[in-house]
Amino acid sequence: MDSKLEQLKKMTLVVADTGDLAAIQRYQPQDATTNPSLILKALTLEAYQPLLAQARAQQGVPLYDAFAALVAVQIQQQVPGYVSVEVDARTSYSVEASRARAHQLIELIQRAGGDPKRILIKLAATWEGIQAAAALEQEGIACNLTLLFGQEQAKACADAGVTLTSPFVGRILDWYQARYPEQDWSGERDPGVQSVRKIYREYKAQGYATIIMGASFRNLSQIELLAGCDRLTLAPALLEALAQEHAPLATQLGAVPVEERRPVLSEALFRQQLADHQMAQEKLQEGIALFSADLEKVEAVLAQA
Repeated sequence: MDSKLEQLKKMTLVVADTGDLAAIQRYQPQDATTNPSLILKALTLEAYQPLLAQARAQQGVPLYDAFAALVAVQIQQQVPGYVSVEVDARTSYSVEASRARAHQLIELIQRAGGDPKRILIKLAATWEGIQAAAALEQEGIACNLTLLFGQEQAKACADAGVTLTSPFVGRILDWYQARYPEQDWSGERDPGVQSVRKIYREYKAQGYATIIMGASFRNLSQIELLAGCDRLTLAPALLEALAQEHAPLATQLGAVPVEERRPVLSEALFRQQLADHQMAQEKLQEGIALFSADLEKVEAVLAQA
């Protein structure tokens, strides 16, 4: 019997959530995703040491952008599909700043010999990030909206016509476990799994072209319960665990009945719904803060000539 990883690849496009080239070569995913935290880890990998000097030598370019672009080009040589590269998280509440940094990343990637058409620009799913993505998509720059924790974020992303959304599973579970530790959140009760399933049903029922890619996994059960999702992005440890198991894996997500599409979500309604959704609001703000902190660590390392 095929491993669970090989079975999963037959029903879901598997994406590597890492910048580790050795791991990417081993598991042969279609796509790969990065973020400031993964870029920070990449600084310690031997394969990327030659890129440090190259990034530092680029005048007038933010150090994170310079290094992230070079990493993306290296990863593109290992995967046939998309590589996601995150815009500076500190621009998450500015449409124009997010667009400017996205354009700079695309330019740097192209200058380094990469293929801009196989890049997904990652932006936090704030209202401003979503509007920046809408404008970028109109310019032919594909986007991946990340730090997505609620249905209001998912709806606004789909309305904006973004290429892909990355709803988080594990961080949602973390929030509920921290606040309600006495409850059983395992299996079908997992609120992160339930959230992604709901977004999947909405996208398919209402005919949205936006791809849904589950992200931020804590265990194999979460992955198995989302088998059949458009894409799942998985860390190397989870890819390895799936590769070691050979029990049957069943498709959980598939066709859903078509329904009439709901009206476009206005900015006022988006902000109201997000404000009322405590978990989504808290995890979005926390995620931006964590990515910003890791980005500053990346800049500090790169600044050490």
